[in-house]
Amino acid sequence: MNIHYIQILQQRFIVIFSIAAFVISFNRLSAQTSRISKVVIDAGHGGHDPGCIGSKTKEKDVTLSVALKLGYLIEKNFPEVKVVFTRKTDVFVELFKRAQIANDGKADLFISIHCNANPSKTPLGVETYVMGLHKTKANLEVAQKENASILMEDSYTNNYDGFEPGSSEAYIIFSLFQNAHLDHSLFLATHVQKQLIKKTGMTDRGIKQAGFLVLYKTAMPSILIETGFLSNIKDEEIIGNNNGQELLSQSIFLAFKTYKSEMEGSDTISKSVDLLIPDSLKNKVALIDTVKLNNDSSSTKLTKNEIIFKVQFATSSVKKSLTSPDFKGIKDVQSLFQNNIYKYVAGNETNPEDATKLLEKIRKLGFKDAFLIAFLNGEKISPQEAMKLIKKKY
Repeated sequence: MNIHYIQILQQRFIVIFSIAAFVISFNRLSAQTSRISKVVIDAGHGGHDPGCIGSKTKEKDVTLSVALKLGYLIEKNFPEVKVVFTRKTDVFVELFKRAQIANDGKADLFISIHCNANPSKTPLGVETYVMGLHKTKANLEVAQKENASILMEDSYTNNYDGFEPGSSEAYIIFSLFQNAHLDHSLFLATHVQKQLIKKTGMTDRGIKQAGFLVLYKTAMPSILIETGFLSNIKDEEIIGNNNGQELLSQSIFLAFKTYKSEMEGSDTISKSVDLLIPDSLKNKVALIDTVKLNNDSSSTKLTKNEIIFKVQFATSSVKKSLTSPDFKGIKDVQSLFQNNIYKYVAGNETNPEDATKLLEKIRKLGFKDAFLIAFLNGEKISPQEAMKLIKKKY
C-alpha cells in the first residue's frame, strides 16, 4: 500500500473518527438501562466458504450448529427478545451484508461465531474479540484469516473501499476508528470468555482486540468468538461434536443473560433458565449439506451401498467447462451444484488410500485447500461416516 493510498484512507475515515468520538461521549453520559429486544447471531462462513477445516470438521458447520442452538436458548428463555440469524442454512453471506442485517434491523447486540486454526497443531483454546487495533502479530493474523472471506465476494473492492485483507498496512484504517460501543462489547466478551472456560474446560486465550470487518461495520455492541482450534486435536474433539457445541451455545447464552440483566438494570441474572436443547436441533447441520452428484457429472455406475471418495478442489459462482485450463490438467473433473455454487471434484475412488493419494496429488498442483468428500449411493456423506461404514463392512 503506497503513502498516497494511506492518506486517502485517513481522510476518508477522519469523519467517522469524529462522529465516533461524539457517540462515545454521548453513550457514557446516557443511562445504562437500555432494553435488549433484538439480537443478531452470525454463523461465520458458509456455502462455498468452508472457513477452517480440521481433520473431520469444517468451521462453517460448527458455527452454524452453535448459532442455531444459541438462538433457540435465547428465544425459549427470553421470548420478548427477537433473534435474527445472518444465515440458518449452509449458504454464503458477504461480510458487509452480515453487518447490514444487524444495522438495518436496529439490533441491540451482534454475536459472531467462528473457529480458529493454525499451521501448527499446538495452539489451542478459546478467545473472544472486540473491534479494535491489533496489538500483536497473532491478533492480526486471526483478523486477516476471517477477513479473507471477502475475497470470495464478487465485488469486494467496491464493498470495502479497496480494503485488502492480506495487507497488514491496510489495517491502519482501524487506528482511526474508535468503537462507540467498546465498553459494552468488552463487558459481554468478558462474560462469554468466563462461561466458555467454566463450562468447556478449554484453554483460556483471553479477550482481545483486532480489526474484524464484520465488527467494524456494525453499529451496536458486537463481539466475535473464536470457539477453539480445528487444527488442534483436543479442541476439535470438543467443538466438533454435538455435545461440545451444546456447551458452547449454553456458555454464550449464560453470558448473554448476564449482559441483558446489566444493561436493563433488572434482576434477570437470578431468573432460572432451561438449557436443554431439543433433539430436532442436534443433527441440524448434518441435514443441511445433503447434495447429489449431477446426472451429467460422472459416468460412474454405482452398485448398491457402494461408497465413493472424491476430492473437491475448486468452487465457482459461474459454471466452468470441465476441461477448463484453470483445473491444470486434472483428469475426470466432475461438477456438483449446491446453493447456487458450482463445486468441482475429481476421482471415483472406492479405496480410502487411493483417495488420499489423489488428494495429495491435487494439492501439489496448487489446490492447497482441496479436501476429501464421500458419497453413498450417490448421496453425499461425511468421510468419517464413510470410514465407519467401511470398517463395519470388513
